[in-house]
Amino acid sequence: MTLDEIKKQFVEQVKLRAYDDKYIDKGEEREILQLALQHGITVDSARAALAQVCEANGYVLESRVLADIKQSLEVAAGNDGKIDEKEYKDAVALLKIKCNNKKNDIQCRRMVCELIDEIGFKTSTGWFSNWFTAEKKAVGL
Repeated sequence: MTLDEIKKQFVEQVKLRAYDDKYIDKGEEREILQLALQHGITVDSARAALAQVCEANGYVLESRVLADIKQSLEVAAGNDGKIDEKEYKDAVALLKIKCNNKKNDIQCRRMVCELIDEIGFKTSTGWFSNWFTAEKKAVGL
């Protein structure tokens, strides 16, 4: 099966999975990539083709959005090595925009908290409180 045939299948798989919300989450992306692997396409080629298909059809690819948010957090942490509450809120707002509002506020806040923990960024704290601990508790982490 050629890469063009795989792209055609991607279009169909993407339309099938993102029919209602135009959003491909990590689980759906994994399923689509496994389909490509079964046809002998490398992961990198399949990922690039999937990104192309999503971009051409106006679908949001969660992994691409999270990579953008990660980059934004890295820039924010670059000046003092920590993420402060404003930088966190900016990342949440950017995530909501990049997701085309397909995720609600709690989901976006949770995703950014998970990303901060996953990467291991330090967060700034106040004199008597820790906003990040309170935020994680508020989103159920």
